[in-house]
Amino acid sequence: MKPSMRFTLILLACSLLIAGCGQQPVDQQQVVTSLSKKIEEIRPGILQGYLSAEQLPNSLKLLPSPPQEGSAGYQLDQEIAAKYVALDDENRKEQAIRDNNLHFPEAADAFNIVVDVQISEETTPLLYMILRRTLADAGLSTYQAKDYYQRERPFMVNNTPICVPDEEEYLEKDGSYPSGHTAIGWAWALILTEVFPDQADAILARGKEFGISRNVCNVHWHSDVVSGRMMGAAAVAQLHSSPDFLIDLEAAKKEVNALRNL
Repeated sequence: MKPSMRFTLILLACSLLIAGCGQQPVDQQQVVTSLSKKIEEIRPGILQGYLSAEQLPNSLKLLPSPPQEGSAGYQLDQEIAAKYVALDDENRKEQAIRDNNLHFPEAADAFNIVVDVQISEETTPLLYMILRRTLADAGLSTYQAKDYYQRERPFMVNNTPICVPDEEEYLEKDGSYPSGHTAIGWAWALILTEVFPDQADAILARGKEFGISRNVCNVHWHSDVVSGRMMGAAAVAQLHSSPDFLIDLEAAKKEVNALRNL
């Protein structure tokens, strides 16, 4: 264990276990549960989530079908896609490229720009672990609908560039509806508002922009993003029935508060 992580856990243990801290004592197992278990990777760099396949929200049942050609929803998708293709804002495009990266440690920076305690494996190992694990829960919740509809992405229809050209071949084979990135970003935003309740507005605004980055990148339609937020919210709702997640979440809140009180 890295020295900085060990120091963080010592502070956290103090805040949780010492009656003099002004809180009820908590079982010591709750302090280390996220870090004491060996969490398997379901694919390189992606950790197993909290939810089993059977517990994941079913996007095919929860979402309406994507807008059909000729509908008002389809027209809105086209208009918003054209708006972002024409966007002349290099800073916003660069942020969209950063938001595309779901690999850790870089992925934590998506919200580090709005919270007052920086999220990292060294400083907030419990919260960092929650984000890594819930990436799978939120992302996988989108695949029942993705695989069923196999909706074409905007760049496949409007024949204009995307912000991550190296991923174009993969994206062409991965259904557009709903947006997995958006589901992940919105799930993270909802979780982080529980850890940083006094910064909820800024966190939610960042979560919303995380999804809009998919429009900016020309890889998702507006309706993909809206439905992605719904699946992120559904995943978080289901996570609140997971004892392991709830233990980790409470420990992460205390982890952050301990750092704030240094």
